[in-house]
Amino acid sequence: MLRTNLSTRPFYNERGVHALLGLLALIVVVVTIYNVTQIVLLTRRQSSLSAEAGAAETRAAELRARAARTRQALNANQLDSISGAAREANEIIGQRLFSWTELLNHVEDTLPETARITSLRPSVSSEGGITVTMTVAAQSVDDVEQFMENLEKTTVFSEVYPIDDEPDEGGGVRASLEGKYAPAP
Repeated sequence: MLRTNLSTRPFYNERGVHALLGLLALIVVVVTIYNVTQIVLLTRRQSSLSAEAGAAETRAAELRARAARTRQALNANQLDSISGAAREANEIIGQRLFSWTELLNHVEDTLPETARITSLRPSVSSEGGITVTMTVAAQSVDDVEQFMENLEKTTVFSEVYPIDDEPDEGGGVRASLEGKYAPAP
């Protein structure tokens, strides 16, 4: 048996190498095709977005010009009347948010047994503060002072002071009080 190779050139198995090189070439072609399609898609998208951005900038410029014309068209008197109406509307909204039940509960809790409320009027200022004016009929001035102290001890009333007082027909005293009311939010 002969163990020598008599061929002029040795045999190498090149099929595996050719198959590997073919697979690599196929992968390179697929990746290249994918990249080219992505470039085309992104270029189209960029051009459409650029067109949209240009249209948006044009629209913004038009709106700015319209706003400037509107500002010039409004005179100071109209602006003052509009702001006054807005202030009035805000005041009405503030009064609507006012809780009568909470106010009356605080007054009832602090009122001495020998005194009674004859009138009660809250008013909301333009800054949003609430001032309560009330008339109290009591048997003595001490009862009115006790009521004022009780109101001051609460956390919702402050700066309670008498406006005026006068003798009542039944021998008591009638006093008008005013104080700031700040209910808990």
